[in-house]
Amino acid sequence: MNAEKITLRPLASQDDYRRCVALQRATWGEDFGECVPPSILLAAQKVGGVAAGAFDLEGRLLGFIFGVSGVRAGRPAHWSDMLAVAEGARGHRLGIRLKAYQRELLLKNGIEVAYWTYDPLEAQNAHININLLGARPIEYVPDMYGEATGSSLHAGLPTDRFVVEWLLTDPAVEAALAGEKLAQAAATEAAGVNMQTSGGARLSHEPELPADPAVRVEVPWDVQSLKRTSMEVARSWREETRRAFLYYLENGYAVTAFLRDAAGRRCFYVLTRR
Repeated sequence: MNAEKITLRPLASQDDYRRCVALQRATWGEDFGECVPPSILLAAQKVGGVAAGAFDLEGRLLGFIFGVSGVRAGRPAHWSDMLAVAEGARGHRLGIRLKAYQRELLLKNGIEVAYWTYDPLEAQNAHININLLGARPIEYVPDMYGEATGSSLHAGLPTDRFVVEWLLTDPAVEAALAGEKLAQAAATEAAGVNMQTSGGARLSHEPELPADPAVRVEVPWDVQSLKRTSMEVARSWREETRRAFLYYLENGYAVTAFLRDAAGRRCFYVLTRR
């Protein structure tokens, strides 16, 4: 896929909106009950929201990003509700480009902070959000959307979510979007996966949560594959990581890094006491 032949622009026609709905269903499933309809995609743009897409030379929608703008804690803020990339266009950093474009549009509207959610067990999303975008999880919400969303991606597990904060003018965010975070993350991984802390083992084998200044919480390398292999084991991961994240975030820790050991196919969040 030639990146130079892709155009990023706001959705601007009924055809654009219909294609966006079709991509939502292709991504989350035909029975997904949370699809955003054309009327809301359009209306959100009238009050500073973002509904934008990535289009190829033939006008095909390869990906989209959608969110609404409002006020949080007394200041303008954006809630980034959806991002999807068509299956044939994945693996080319198109999602990163859409997030960068979203940031550009929000800054023009005077908005300097954005929020969104993701499943803490989705390791690839954690890598993108923390390492490539410079966002930080700030809250853990158990079963945020309920178990009956209609999406096969959500099936079988409670929809626990991290709420992440993206400080759009933070130098760390600018560095991440410029690719500078990649080298730093790689160096951190090489050193971090060998950390010998009491929080290094799988939590299912830890009757007590460690209270070290820095701890690691492991998540599956590929939770969707794990669900197909054993839903019981996947549910155990959800229960144990929920216990850990709630405990640490409520007791003065913050998520400060996400580490990946590709050779061992293991992933860890690093949480540091503030």
